[in-house]
Amino acid sequence: MPASAPQRCHTVLTGLVTLATAVVVSLAAPAVPASAADTWTEVGSDRADPLTESQGLTSVEVPAGSPNRYTGIGTIPADVSSRGWNHVGDPDASYDGYYVEPYQRDSGSTKMFRVQAPGGAWSEYVHTLSSGEALNNSWDAISPGGQWMLAGEYGTMSRLLVFPTPGVNPSTSPSANLPQASTVNLDHAVRDVQGCDFSGPTTLLCSSDDPAGTLFGMTKPLLQIDLSAEPNGTADVSGHVTALRQLPLRSSCSGTFEAEGIDYDRRTGTLRVIVVSPGFCVLTDSKTYRFTRG
Repeated sequence: MPASAPQRCHTVLTGLVTLATAVVVSLAAPAVPASAADTWTEVGSDRADPLTESQGLTSVEVPAGSPNRYTGIGTIPADVSSRGWNHVGDPDASYDGYYVEPYQRDSGSTKMFRVQAPGGAWSEYVHTLSSGEALNNSWDAISPGGQWMLAGEYGTMSRLLVFPTPGVNPSTSPSANLPQASTVNLDHAVRDVQGCDFSGPTTLLCSSDDPAGTLFGMTKPLLQIDLSAEPNGTADVSGHVTALRQLPLRSSCSGTFEAEGIDYDRRTGTLRVIVVSPGFCVLTDSKTYRFTRG
């Protein structure tokens, strides 16, 4: 038997109250991300030499006691630059001691990764650009497992590229093209990423040189990217992007700063990011800033 008019009215009112309550609760409660974003506090800084420490950096675990490695225009070997590889980006090192530097040319259809094995020998792995891939080769980040390496393109991007780690993954050879294996699809565009490093199996920390600030409400942000799974080269994964804070922009000169490479040292829990000062002060007060969680 159909409900009477008062009963129908009561049912409708009850539904409206329930709906309104749900809306209020959903508006009042902040969305819970898949992985909580870290807070990074500045704890110190060191001068960054504009010739040899202005592009990137990484901590090296093998051999034990190895110094941190840096890149800049002054670290490019003459025989490498003479072949057109005139820009080196932010490097990384695997936990077992393979060190990888990303290189690019001003033109062409290839980019190069220069690898030093733990024994000291160098080799070069060239990648032919995939369809639609940008020429620049700003950084590389080796996954904690060692077999897979991420790399990034400059500009406004919604993806990161995944490669077999040259020299580590047995499928790679200096005599063969280094292929793109898969992609990290980002849920939020990023701009001018200059470096990324893994802080955990599925977490990346990245330095962005974004000059506009329209993507995250700040210029030069430190980003966290939480991956849906560890990269394995056989399937694409997704990445959730969070802007954590603005990188320090302090100098005796006014003008445009440049955020550069990044490194996370799991042994000490220290995050380091290079920020190059504007104008003449590039020579005097460019810094590698140090951060810790909390």
